[in-house]
Amino acid sequence: MDTDPDRPSVDCVGALVYDDQRRLLLIQRGHAPDEGRWSLPGGRVEPGESDPVAVAREVAEETGITIEVGELVGTVERDGPNGVLYVIRDYEAERTGGTLTPGDDARDARFVNRDEFDALPTATLLASTLAQWNALPG
Repeated sequence: MDTDPDRPSVDCVGALVYDDQRRLLLIQRGHAPDEGRWSLPGGRVEPGESDPVAVAREVAEETGITIEVGELVGTVERDGPNGVLYVIRDYEAERTGGTLTPGDDARDARFVNRDEFDALPTATLLASTLAQWNALPG
């Protein structure tokens, strides 16, 4: 990554959560950026939060499920509004409980297999990034 030190950046996190059939948890975004498109659950890291705390909070807020956060899978940068750069760190995570219910800024939340994933309008570069990471749903 080649982050411009003069460009304002926002730390964000996301989660790759799979079920026992290797279906991937996605949320349908309710707000910009990529409103209406499907993406990994996640969001901004709040001041004083560690990445694992932020990932667990965002997944719970957007999907109703609880997770245990694992290893960092990868980092991406995405352009945001007003010249801001989102620096997004995506983590493996395992579901530990909760009931899958969309909440917060998610219109919908579901586990999807590969065919379902391929048919959905996904967030910018999500499919190619997951393919690079060998992280597409089974």
